[in-house]
Amino acid sequence: MIFLSKKRALLVLFFVTVLGAGALIIALTHIPKLVSPVETIDTGPKRAVIGTSVEGREIEAYTFLPASSADGKGETNLVFVGGIHGGYEWNSVVLAYTFIDYLSAHPEFIPENLTITIIPSANPDGVYKVIGKEGRFATEDVPKDIDTSPGRFNARGVDLNRNFDCRWSPNAVWREHPVGAGSSPFSEPEAMAIKNFMLAMRPDAVVFWHSQANAVYASFCETGILPKTLDIMNAYAQGSGYPAVKSFDAYEVTGDAEGWLASIGIPAITVELKTHETVEWEQNLAGIKALFKYYTK
Repeated sequence: MIFLSKKRALLVLFFVTVLGAGALIIALTHIPKLVSPVETIDTGPKRAVIGTSVEGREIEAYTFLPASSADGKGETNLVFVGGIHGGYEWNSVVLAYTFIDYLSAHPEFIPENLTITIIPSANPDGVYKVIGKEGRFATEDVPKDIDTSPGRFNARGVDLNRNFDCRWSPNAVWREHPVGAGSSPFSEPEAMAIKNFMLAMRPDAVVFWHSQANAVYASFCETGILPKTLDIMNAYAQGSGYPAVKSFDAYEVTGDAEGWLASIGIPAITVELKTHETVEWEQNLAGIKALFKYYTK
């Protein structure tokens, strides 16, 4: 079905009434030129580009409004972020796109008091390193039997989840190995895009999808864990079946996005998938449902 804006509908009417029915055929054959992609998705997500990567790839955000809300928006804003570790954790990106598809097909799933935003790929250059494909991709596009660890970093070799302003350190590590943390907090355009978006929106909670620790972690910075963070950690964990863990202590993490959000009073949790290859959609859908239920109590 083709949806026209009021202006374009009047233009088609002009073809019929003034130029005759024959002109209508010409008008209809040029519908793709008359209708923009946004105008064909009246009830779908609102897409925005919130920034670009080092190599100029877009960082997208898809916002879904509740279909049942009287004023067309929910007062509680929840944000879901995938792919901050790029192609190394490509399954978190596929999970985010799966969620986008699910909400597009089931708009009634969103409670009337919630607005949902999904940032599917926070490190598109890291994804490209592994996938070799621009934009959206599927599991089938992922090369087999390759080392995906280079895709963890952005095009300047920075681990973006060490580039945020919470206990930032130039001597960041990953599994005890030194990794680039950038020249200063938010030195990387991808981290700055996330920062600016969060400061502008001030969401009520943020969920980051990672892999592969098989757990739900709370976030904290210098002042500890926010009480609300523990609530949403437990809700998602109980719904999904992932273990709930208050703090990640396998090695020191500095400059992480979740911790920075905690430092500015925004609850955030990290959901770690079981492997680097599985999406675990049903498990995460159950966690999302539990989170939605928590915010609609």
